Amino acid sequence: MKRHHQALVAALVIVCAGAVWFWWVHGKNAPPEVATAPAAAVAPPAASAVAAASMPAIQHPIEVVETPEGPPEPAAILTDLFGRKAVDALFVLEDLPLRVAATVDNLGRPTVSSRLWPVRPTARRFSVETKGDATVIGADNGLRYTPFLLAIESLDLPHAAQAYKRLYPQIQKEYENLGYPNGYFNDRLVEVIDSMLTTPEPSGPLEVRLPNIEGGAAPARPWILYEFADPQLAALPAGQKLLLRMGPVNERRVKARLIEFRQLIAPPPAGH
Repeated sequence: MKRHHQALVAALVIVCAGAVWFWWVHGKNAPPEVATAPAAAVAPPAASAVAAASMPAIQHPIEVVETPEGPPEPAAILTDLFGRKAVDALFVLEDLPLRVAATVDNLGRPTVSSRLWPVRPTARRFSVETKGDATVIGADNGLRYTPFLLAIESLDLPHAAQAYKRLYPQIQKEYENLGYPNGYFNDRLVEVIDSMLTTPEPSGPLEVRLPNIEGGAAPARPWILYEFADPQLAALPAGQKLLLRMGPVNERRVKARLIEFRQLIAPPPAGH
């Protein structure tokens, strides 16, 4: 599958929660900026009302946790959550808030780049096997993701939610810098989680195929190029496709943690 280490994002979505799994923005994907008056200018009352009305309403406000010593170091946050050994083995710490903001955003899009992925590639390759005339995802492929699944299943989610709230100002800033000056990252995170929770759960092996390579040259790493043969699956958002690649058992395990984490960062209104 494209970028086999994509499947690790689910862990990062939770860790963004303190550790989850961010980076580019294509101009064509960036939302149009809302026209506003220059910072130094004072807009007339009517113009101000129009600008305010055009601003997207925040759906899931997050309670930011301020610390007297200033912005926390992402490395310290992750180490507190997972331990130094796991952090060194699993995560890319450089520009972590940017990596989280970009990756989460793109999990809701058709494709996702690995240039600023916040987690390291899995040690094993994406594996396939032959069933009749079809090539399907290998039965043992899900084992590649075991270290990440163990990490997120051992994670204290309330603790992770607090860590996420401490990192939130840094992530929000990077999200705005990606081309969403009026966007609210927590709303986007909840939107992506909700999308991933609707990922279908197929009953049998999923057929995959290699795209046609122009010129006939064999790729050096063909295992990163596999795509779903079913056009409907191939058209799913990147977050859903990564869960499908992990296998049905792992998919259900990740979904269970996503449900718990969503409740911590977007609790239902009082009385519901």
